[in-house]
Amino acid sequence: MADIIKISWENPVSPERTEIVFANRFKEYGAYVIRKSYEKTAGNALIISIVFFSLCVSAPVIYNLISGMNNNVSNKPVEVEVTLTEPPPLDENEPPPPPPPPPPPTIETVKFTPPVVVDRPLEEEQPPPQEKLSETTVGVVTQDGEAGGTEPLPEAVVEDPNANQVFAHVEEMPLFPGGEEAFVKYLYSVPYPPMARENGISGRVFVYFVIEKDGTVSDVKLQRGVGAGGLDEAAVNWIKKMPKWSPGKQNGRPARVQYTVPFNFTLK
Repeated sequence: MADIIKISWENPVSPERTEIVFANRFKEYGAYVIRKSYEKTAGNALIISIVFFSLCVSAPVIYNLISGMNNNVSNKPVEVEVTLTEPPPLDENEPPPPPPPPPPPTIETVKFTPPVVVDRPLEEEQPPPQEKLSETTVGVVTQDGEAGGTEPLPEAVVEDPNANQVFAHVEEMPLFPGGEEAFVKYLYSVPYPPMARENGISGRVFVYFVIEKDGTVSDVKLQRGVGAGGLDEAAVNWIKKMPKWSPGKQNGRPARVQYTVPFNFTLK
């Protein structure tokens, strides 16, 4: 290692000059040890620097080689052999499935055509006589019936699945009389309770309520209040006194919609 970096006599840290300087002195002193091992330390530093520089230069090449190997491995198709089992044999003695049930028998009906008063002879089909109507059922078309036929049952009325659901938002929101600006003005017109004014009590009150399908206000309750001076009661009573709204609609049907409004009671 010392042969890699050879220090000449002119260098202050050369071994020969070091021995002369520290002759007949205490050589365990730190400066002597540093100068004595300078060649070894400088050689190690040079080798480490060369190795580190070589790694930095060759790192992209090594990375590309590794990436190419991974791509080759991942792009290689995987062949999987699948063995399909044969379907079970058909049982010739098994009876065929039963045929679907026949449709219900139809009943005899007579098309009913309402009479039309005109000033000329009618060329359209005339309504059936009263005797015929007493023997058959009135329908939209004339058809022959079958023995034992019954009149079809009326279609079941589909109820609204969201009949009692309370929505936070609907397609057509409820409308206060006069619009949103009138609603804000109504909230700001709440009377300030005298007890709270005399005692200097102020705060913010939140009230929850529901606009029903007919536009009336229901389920009014305090959500968060002050708890003093009658502010909570004033806000709740003011919501209960609101006029009737235009109800909201969801899927073209009236819907129940919930609201939560704040009241800011501030003394000026």
